[in-house]
Amino acid sequence: MTSRLWRSVLLASALALTACATNPYTERQQLLLLPESEDVKLGAQAYDQVLHDPKVKISHDPREVEPVKRVAARIIEAAKSSKYAERARQFDWEVTVIKNDKTMNAFALPGGKIAVYTGIFPVAKNEAGLAAILGHEVTHALARHGAERMSQGLLAQLGMEAASIALGTGTNPAVGQATMAALGLGVNVGVLLPFSRAHESEADHVGLLLAAQAGYDPHEAVHVWERMEQLSKNQPPEFLSTHPGHGTRIKQLEEWMPEALSYYHPQPGFHAADLPALAPR
Repeated sequence: MTSRLWRSVLLASALALTACATNPYTERQQLLLLPESEDVKLGAQAYDQVLHDPKVKISHDPREVEPVKRVAARIIEAAKSSKYAERARQFDWEVTVIKNDKTMNAFALPGGKIAVYTGIFPVAKNEAGLAAILGHEVTHALARHGAERMSQGLLAQLGMEAASIALGTGTNPAVGQATMAALGLGVNVGVLLPFSRAHESEADHVGLLLAAQAGYDPHEAVHVWERMEQLSKNQPPEFLSTHPGHGTRIKQLEEWMPEALSYYHPQPGFHAADLPALAPR
């Protein structure tokens, strides 16, 4: 074995062994190679880039902004008393509503940067549905799923480099390209994408608990994905998707519902209002 190959193997092994963490809710082992400060820095940069995109229109309409900020505030408070409390209290939270009725999306970045596109309103339908969505997105940030994905990519890159050296691909470019293409496909479909689906399921699970803890009926999360299933078209097959199928999500949410209900304590007089209807297209 060449010294270069040894270095690649040893580095990959050392990183894998010394950078493990455990999700406090699901007890899933996580590989985290990046310092948390780097997460927050990258999150802030990405958020700034989105908001300064000339194609992005920030909503200042109180009918759109106020319900989003109201729900986000309750989710953030729940996060600050969750198993991620220390991280949630350190985040510099910020919430923006983006006026784009065609985009069914919302995200939360490391550091607590949240954006909600108005196109998600018909999916959420009401503030409880939006709480399920924001609980999911906030969990991605709190659980450091982005850093874990980058860590997996780095480790895969080191592994592919070691494989390339071991197979001697540099001496036969045609064979090397075919081999590395096969390895790349195997890595992407067999290792990386399933981890991403694990992230999505974990965000569904913990997000459900955060929404319930924030005072929103967790049953609404099931209705969110039922509406998403009706509104989504041409979804790729589940085994090639980074997201679980809608049916899988609904089944899992129903399985987690008893746990979520243990977090849910309805407040007298509290009502999850409907979100504003979008203008006809």
